Amino acid sequence: MAASKSSLAALTLGAIGVVYGDIGTSVLYAVKEVFGSGHVPFTHDNVYGVLSILFWTLTVIVSLKYVVLVLRADNAGEGGLIAMLALASQAVKDKPELRRVLLVIGIFGTSLFYGDGVITPAISVLSAVEGLEVVSPAFRQYVVPITLVVLFVLFAVQKRGTGGIGKFFGPITLVWFFTIAALGVSHIVGHPEILAALSPHHALRFMWQQPGTTFIILGAVVLCVTGGEALYADMGHFGKKPIRLAWFSVVMPCLTLNYFGQGALLLEDPEAVKNPFFNMAPDWLLLPLVGLATMATVIASQALISGAFSVTKQAIQMGYLPRLGIQHTSVRDTGQIYIPFVNWGLFTAIVLAVVMFKSSSNLAAAYGIAVTLDMLITTVLTFFVIRYGWKYPLWLCLAATGWFFVVDILFFSSNLLKLFAGGWFPLMIGGVVFALMMTWKQGRALLTEAHMAEAIDLSSFLEAVFVSPPLRVAGTAVFLTAEKGAVPNALLHNLKHNKVLHEQNLFVTVRNHEVPWIGLDKRLEVEPLGHDCWQVVIHYGFKNDPDVPKALQLLRGRGCELEAMTTSYFLSRDTVIPSLGSGMAPWREKLFAQMHRNAGAAADFLNLPSNAVIELGSKIEI
Repeated sequence: MAASKSSLAALTLGAIGVVYGDIGTSVLYAVKEVFGSGHVPFTHDNVYGVLSILFWTLTVIVSLKYVVLVLRADNAGEGGLIAMLALASQAVKDKPELRRVLLVIGIFGTSLFYGDGVITPAISVLSAVEGLEVVSPAFRQYVVPITLVVLFVLFAVQKRGTGGIGKFFGPITLVWFFTIAALGVSHIVGHPEILAALSPHHALRFMWQQPGTTFIILGAVVLCVTGGEALYADMGHFGKKPIRLAWFSVVMPCLTLNYFGQGALLLEDPEAVKNPFFNMAPDWLLLPLVGLATMATVIASQALISGAFSVTKQAIQMGYLPRLGIQHTSVRDTGQIYIPFVNWGLFTAIVLAVVMFKSSSNLAAAYGIAVTLDMLITTVLTFFVIRYGWKYPLWLCLAATGWFFVVDILFFSSNLLKLFAGGWFPLMIGGVVFALMMTWKQGRALLTEAHMAEAIDLSSFLEAVFVSPPLRVAGTAVFLTAEKGAVPNALLHNLKHNKVLHEQNLFVTVRNHEVPWIGLDKRLEVEPLGHDCWQVVIHYGFKNDPDVPKALQLLRGRGCELEAMTTSYFLSRDTVIPSLGSGMAPWREKLFAQMHRNAGAAADFLNLPSNAVIELGSKIEI
C-alpha cells in the first residue's frame, strides 16, 4: 500500500512537470491579452466578467471535456490524437467511406500539432523573458536575442535526451505553481471580494450585455487552455489517475488563484494591465521570478518538443511519413527518442516565428486557430468512439459531445478573426505537414500498386528456382519486402549478380497497425515455403519500437536458427519517376519522388545491423 501511494505521488509529480508545464505558463499572457486587446472597456464589472469567463473556460474545456470525458477514451492505455484516431477508425471499420473521412480529419489534426508546436514554445519563452522589461525598459532590445539563445540551448540539448533533466521537471514546475498561487493570494487578501467572480452569473452577464465583445475576446481567452491537449496525449506516460489528481489538487487551484490575483491587482492599479503577471511581484522578486518563469517555459516547451518526436514516430509507423533517423536516448525508456530532422526543423520555424512577430502579444494573434481546430477534431472523433466503439445510445453521445462541440466551434470561429493577423502562420505549417503526410501515404499506395502489377509470386518463383537450384552458401539472408508473397528485387539482384542463395532465406514484411501496442505473443506470423525458406510477417503497433533482428529471434525453436554473425539483411529500394495521370497532381508526384529519394533511414529505423545491404531496384513510375 505504501509503495502504491509512493508510486502515485511520483507519477502525480511527474504529470505536474510534463503534462501541465504548458498550461501552467498561460498566466504569463492570458489576462494581459484579454485586456490588452482594447476590446474590453476597463470597468469593475468587466474585470469580474473576464475572470469568470477564464475560470469557466478552464472548467468546461479542461476539467469536464478532457479530464472527465476524453481521458476515458484510452487506446490500450495510450492517449493523444493518433490514439483517438485509431480508436475512431476501428470503431467504424465496417463503414469504409466514413473511416476514410475520419482518417483524413485525424491526420489533419495531427498536422496542426506541429503548428501549435511552433507557436507555443515561442510565445511561452518570449513572454517569460519579457519580464525583463518590467525590471527596466532598457532590457527591451535584449528580449528577442535572449529568447533565441534560450531556445537554441533548449534544442541543442535534445540529443542528450530528457532522462537527465526530466527528474527536475516536476519539482521546478511544482515550485512554479506554488509561486504563482502565492502571488495571487498576496493580492486577493487585499480584495477578497474578487472571489465572487467564481460565480458563473458574472460570465453570463458579461456575455449577455456584450455578446460581440465576448465573441471577439474568446480568441484571447483560449490562451488560458494552452496545452490542454497534453492531458490526453501524455496519458500513456502517467495514467488517468495521476493526471486527474494533479489537475484538481494542484494545477487548477493554483491557476485560479493567480488569475484572480491578477484581477485584484487590476482593480487596484489599472496601469498594471501592461503586464499584470510580473506587476504582481515586488521589485526584489522580479529578477528571480523572470528566471523561474523562463525555466517553467523551457520545461513546457520541452514537453511539447518530446511530443513532436513521439507523434512523428507514430505517424511514420502508420505510414504517413517516410522513415527518418530516430535515436534512442535511454536504454530503459523506449519512449525517449530524438529525431534530428524534426528537432532542427521545429527550431528553424520557431526562430522564424520569434523574429517575425517579435513579442508575445503579436504571437498571441497567431495562436488559437490551430489548437481550437485540434480541440474540435478531438470532440468529433470522441463522438464516433463512444457511439460506434462503446455502443452508447445516440442521444447520450450527442449529449456528451454536443455541448463541447458548440463550445469548440465558438472558440474556433472567434480565433478565425485572427487569421490575417498571424493565425495563418500555424495553419500554413499544419497545411504543409498535412500535404507531406497525405502525399507520402497516397504515393506509397500507388507505388505498392505499381509493384504488385509487376510482382512475381514468391512461392511459384522458388519452385522454379529449386528445379535447378543455385549454389547455397552458409548463413541466413533476410530480404525485407513491402508486400507479402512477392519476390523482392534484392533477391533477383542477388541471384543475377552473385549467382548464389543462402542456406536459410527469410522474406520479411513489417506490418504496422492502428493499435498502440502488439505483444510478443502476436509479433510474428510465420509460413514455411520449403527448402529452408520462410515467409515472415512482423506486426507492430504505432507505439512499439521496430526492431527486426530482435523480432526474428522469436523464430528460435520454429526450425530456423539465426546467428548474428552469419545473417545478412537485404533491402530493396526503387527509383521513383513521377508520371502524369497516376492519381496525384503532378506537383505531388514530384514531391513524393523527392521524399522517396531522401527517405534513406529505413535501416536505422528498423534497427538493422550495419551489414544491411540496400539493393537498388528497377525504376518505378507513379
